Parts: sequence; structure tokens; C-alpha cells
Amino acid sequence: MAAPKILMQDLCIDYVNEDRGVRHRAIESLTLEVYQNEFLCVVGPSGCGKSTLIAAIAGFLRPARGALLMDGRRITGPGADRGVVFQEYALLPWKTVIDNVALGLKLRGVAKAERHEIARRFLRLTNLSEAAGKYPHELSGGMKQRAAVARTLANQPQVMLMDEPFAAIDAQTRMTLQEELVRIWERSQITVLFVTHSVEEAVFLADRVAVLTAGPGRLKAVIDVEIPRSRRSWATLNGDAEYLGLRDHVLRLVRSDLEESR
Repeated sequence: MAAPKILMQDLCIDYVNEDRGVRHRAIESLTLEVYQNEFLCVVGPSGCGKSTLIAAIAGFLRPARGALLMDGRRITGPGADRGVVFQEYALLPWKTVIDNVALGLKLRGVAKAERHEIARRFLRLTNLSEAAGKYPHELSGGMKQRAAVARTLANQPQVMLMDEPFAAIDAQTRMTLQEELVRIWERSQITVLFVTHSVEEAVFLADRVAVLTAGPGRLKAVIDVEIPRSRRSWATLNGDAEYLGLRDHVLRLVRSDLEESR
């Protein structure tokens, strides 16, 4: 088997609330691999450390213990090889969509003509070409999140980290974005680590689903999703027995900690 793109080995991460001066263990003794071009989803009960894990891989947090490696090298801080898509769109309201998408390229010193050419390519990929000259307030929530994805991809990271990016979007739009994300991932050949509260979303999107225990988060199980990509549309999967069985299995794993605590 190929070496993992990202390796977490006996990983422990603490969350610190600077305002209250409180530190607590968010991730405990986690060992998990993410492979090149894989789409891995992470699910678990609320408070299990999913977002903290994303922050550590992005380089925003230092692990308390253990190894956190990308391509065999220790992650010591943020880097252009990792892009993050948050739940909040974080688009600059005074810039057009194309300038928001090209923002990272501008900060890296790429000339305007070149960065706009790159931005247009990723606007086409995310079906936003017609919105290039609009401002964020003119976009729907779904379009804003697609712009955030386009901005991340325009920086050409090797890994895209997604922290519940569709959580605040209405159900119908969310389903459309999930289908579009699969299409974008297949075309861009990028490694994706996607955190979500939604078991349905995880099983729809993922090659594998990693289930964490209640906090501090430990690895409870890793489930292979062997449903062919050619069947990954909601019109196909809504009544699909294989999908429903996997969904229910993952949901039982997530809920078992809560039931045991009762």
C-alpha cells in the first residue's frame, strides 16, 4: 500500500480557550491515515474534536503529543500545500467574486492577468463563471460556498480540509452542493478531509468514514464506502439499500457513545 498523504499517529491535541484560560484534551491517542486523492470524512458526536483535528492539520494548532505528518514531514504550521474551507464563507464583501477567488494568488505575487486566468478556470469548475463580476451580497449561500471552494482550489493545494462547509445551507441546496463537490473532487484529483455532523453526508461523499468517540475524540472505527461513484447522486441513493445500510451502521456507531453514557 502507498505511503499515506497525511499520517496521524498516537495524536493528542489540546483545545485552549484563551479568554477563559481553560485547556482540555480534544483528541486522544488518534492514529489515522489519509491517502493520496482520497475523500475521507470524519464524523462523531458533538464535542468530539473534529474541528480541532482540522485546525491541527491546517497548522493552526500544535499537537500536545504524537506525530502529525504530511508526505512524511512533520506539520509545524500553515502551508500552501493545505487549503481550508470553513463553515463561514469568509469572502471579502468589497471584492468581486473573481477577485475573492484570486486573493491567495495576489498575496503570493501572481500578476493580475495570470491570477484572473487561474481564477476563471476554477470558477468554471464550480459553475460560477457568470458570477465572476458580482459581489458576495449578490450571491446565494450555496454560491458563496462554491466561491470559497474555488478560492481554495485556485491556490492549488495538495489537500483540501473542509470543516462542515455546508452546515448552514438549506437542505435542497446542500444536496446539490454535495453532488457538485464529488464532481469537483473527481476532476481536480485532490485529497479531501471533510468534517461533518451529518452521517448521511459522510456516507454520500466519502471513500472511507472515520468515526470518533465522544470527546476527547478517539478513533472508534473506519468504514469503507464501496458504493460506486457512478451511483453517487441523491436521485439514485435515496432508496438504495446498500447506502441506507451503511448510513444506519455509521449512525449506530456515532450514537452508541451517547447511549452508553445514559
